[in-house]
Amino acid sequence: MSDLPRKAVTRTAKLAALPLGFAGRATWGLGKRIGGKSAELVGRELQQRTAEQLFKVLGELKGGAMKFGQAMSVFESALPEEVAGPYRAALTKLQEAAPPMPTRTVHSVLAERLGEDWHDLFLEFEDKPAAAASIGQVHRAVWHDGREVAVKVQYPGAGEALLSDLNQLSRFARLLGPLIPGMDIKPLIAELRDRVSEELDYALEAQAQRAHAEEFADDPDVLVPAVVHQCEQVLVTEWIDGIPLSEVITDGTQEQRDRAGQLLARFLFSGPSRTGLLHADPHPGNFRLLPDDAEDAQDPEDPEGSGGKGGWRLGVLDFGTVDRLPGGLPPTIGDSLRMTLDGDAEAVYDLLREEGFVKESIELDPDAVLDYLLPIIEPAQADEFTFTRGWMRSQAARIADPRSPAHQLGKQLNLPPAYLLIHRVTLSTIGVLCQLGATVRLRDELEEWLPGFVLEDDETLTEGDSVAEA
Repeated sequence: MSDLPRKAVTRTAKLAALPLGFAGRATWGLGKRIGGKSAELVGRELQQRTAEQLFKVLGELKGGAMKFGQAMSVFESALPEEVAGPYRAALTKLQEAAPPMPTRTVHSVLAERLGEDWHDLFLEFEDKPAAAASIGQVHRAVWHDGREVAVKVQYPGAGEALLSDLNQLSRFARLLGPLIPGMDIKPLIAELRDRVSEELDYALEAQAQRAHAEEFADDPDVLVPAVVHQCEQVLVTEWIDGIPLSEVITDGTQEQRDRAGQLLARFLFSGPSRTGLLHADPHPGNFRLLPDDAEDAQDPEDPEGSGGKGGWRLGVLDFGTVDRLPGGLPPTIGDSLRMTLDGDAEAVYDLLREEGFVKESIELDPDAVLDYLLPIIEPAQADEFTFTRGWMRSQAARIADPRSPAHQLGKQLNLPPAYLLIHRVTLSTIGVLCQLGATVRLRDELEEWLPGFVLEDDETLTEGDSVAEA
């Protein structure tokens, strides 16, 4: 690829061809069946060809198209196994790689933003990118003070490309819906579009990364690389090695999977409490598993850390998309979870109505709402829970089946705007945990970090006094 395709007409043509391609393959599949091939075999070939075209186009276009592909990739666990296979390899490609920007373009951006003598800032600079993402690519280098660094360079025209792609994708969101059963694609695309300006602003990203790096500086479980330098279209941070989470998913040991899953859950729930920010892009390409012999590994005096399974830390990258939660996660989430686990249907229903999850114009049966929620929060009930693709598929099927009571009830619930990003991040994280097949002590993390999940002593006392007075 010679350059990032920026012209709206070029990008629109590529994206608009996708639904036509899907239709053409359906006709091809019909012909194959008439020719004597089994429906199952043809179905598999059809899925594979569809996946290859979809993710080839998304990866080449980068921008909003690739951003959408990455957001979708974490929901792969929800697909039926006979469908998921052909998609899995194509989805994984989006998490770690994409066609690179030409070297001349990279040098041009660096010269424009860092100055014509930008080479003097580095002892070494690798022209071949180490990773590529939706709006920029990363180069490995050595800063002038000897530190190994990651240099993120934004694609020229990335903002225009993002908006163009997401506007076009929203026009045929209905055709993409069957990729992930039970998921409404249109709100996902709308929310990604709303975040475009923030993600393009490397100053905001640097600010969010600094806040995390400072807070987690001495953490035995999580490592966030420090920001070294930032200017428009260029972000320089400390380099961290480690195993990409996508590789742990495909080739990791069970110990690695469990440890990665535990630390991912810990980071998700502890981050907002500790920094007032929620890392809102939890696809596997943004995480590394760091072995204990790494330079920045956990304290040798405490090889197990606070997680009980030693030897690994979680490296966290890319803070371009965050949700600002100054008070941490809303206590409503912890309160509703606790009351649901307690089986208090009326209290849960009243709280959901108060927060706008149930609109005033709608009346629902509180017990039916409880029955809808309990399977979803099953991981919070047990001391430890094994996340599997099978469990994820069963939840997706239950909510997606138009004949099921869960589907009918789910259509009547509302998701308030303040919870949109929290909801997507939580679902995405659960998707990654299912891809890992990790056994996680989720309840431990909820008790430690989620406001409202555990009643404080004074709250318990107040309730007790109320009962006594009654």
